[in-house]
Amino acid sequence: MSLLRLDHLAVAAMTLDDGAAAVEVALGVPLAPGGHHPAMGTHNRLLSLGSDEYLEVIAIDPATPPPGRARWFGLDDFSGPPRLVSWVARCNDLEAATAALPGSGAPIALARGDLRWQMAVPKDGRLPLDGVAPALIQWEGVAHPAARLPDQGCRLIALRIRHPDPQRIEVMLENLMFDSRITVERSTRPGLHATIQTPQGPRVLE
Repeated sequence: MSLLRLDHLAVAAMTLDDGAAAVEVALGVPLAPGGHHPAMGTHNRLLSLGSDEYLEVIAIDPATPPPGRARWFGLDDFSGPPRLVSWVARCNDLEAATAALPGSGAPIALARGDLRWQMAVPKDGRLPLDGVAPALIQWEGVAHPAARLPDQGCRLIALRIRHPDPQRIEVMLENLMFDSRITVERSTRPGLHATIQTPQGPRVLE
């Protein structure tokens, strides 16, 4: 039985406006407002990918004091144009999931409005397997961001995980989840490549 299910994709940016603009151009649809994460010193904007999946553009919030710890998704060291940096998988037992994925981090309790969740964040902000392992999240209660977002007709078609040692990624997926949209390919540089169906046809984020 799979421990994990795909929850959302994360696009990092130097500024939230730049990230939102880049994704809107790439996908041809507008993003919805998100919110602030005071515990991480970040803020985001969101896009529905269906009733229970979404995409977030996330960046350091210059109006929020530094959190006193490494921010998630490696944002403290992020530079360059906006890009897809992570995928987030949800679970019903975060303790079991973090035990099954060493290096995924310790759970942190977070909240935004009536949304409540726990997320595993590594001490250095860097996810395992050279950053291509999923970030782990457990939502509390039934509230979920995707259900509240306007449906712009976007859906994730495929997520390709690139890594110099694809067998390591395949073993991780075999142990933790099954999703036929997620595939692995050999590459000299780790990274992610998402194909998203939009009203204008398939578009790519990477």
